[in-house]
Amino acid sequence: MARQFVPSGLVVLAVLASACEKDIPIVEVKGECADVFKGQICTWAHMKGTDVVDVGATIPVASVENAPNTPDMAWPPVALARLAVPMEAQQASGVTQLTVYWEAAGHPPGPYMTPHFDFHFYTIAPADQAAIDCKDDAKPAALAAGYSLPDQDLPPDMAKMIGTAKLVGICVPGMGMHSLPTAELESKDPFKGDMVVGYYHAKPIFLEPMISRASLLEKKAMDFPVPTVPGLTGSFPRKWHADYDSTTQSYRFIFSGFTPGT
Repeated sequence: MARQFVPSGLVVLAVLASACEKDIPIVEVKGECADVFKGQICTWAHMKGTDVVDVGATIPVASVENAPNTPDMAWPPVALARLAVPMEAQQASGVTQLTVYWEAAGHPPGPYMTPHFDFHFYTIAPADQAAIDCKDDAKPAALAAGYSLPDQDLPPDMAKMIGTAKLVGICVPGMGMHSLPTAELESKDPFKGDMVVGYYHAKPIFLEPMISRASLLEKKAMDFPVPTVPGLTGSFPRKWHADYDSTTQSYRFIFSGFTPGT
């Protein structure tokens, strides 16, 4: 068998490059913070050089415990916070900002009529997110496996208030359409938490851990599967984990495993 000759200088360079890569420290960079119900929610990311390790947010339990029981009847719903992800991590992760909503009485469809929080991690520019008016009712050509994108009929009083009898693709102005796990839509068990996939202009625009207040008050770690989303281009996460820190009385929501889109 013939031997392949590799110049010794190239071997040395390869070894040095590998060593240098290992020596690059992982650094936490801070995003934005906002006070929400007597707690401060903040975004952050961990970077290794220009590579993103993970992107996430700190969610204090105080924000969950102090959330009011009376629902806000405003339409469109008003975000409690709009927080940019650190600029250093936006291009490498594809995640641009987090919006937070509190649903004191839940919302349709049926399984979600329980108090819960919506945490939208967007992959579009904030200006594009703010411009969503749901006038475009186009749905994506393909959904993530095991997901549905239903239309939602509204009760007469709500239909009169917002001027439409149906939310196509459960589209909410300022948010987008909401694709939900089919099994959860058909479940009779109490809702705990799901990973929602959001769309507008027939394209995926956010991933949303939607979590019940009861689950958050359990103060336990949790994991939601992140589906492969057809049509999502660029980098996106493969994993989501919520770690609970009893010392700080807060969760750390962590998106990781960033890989190129489909």
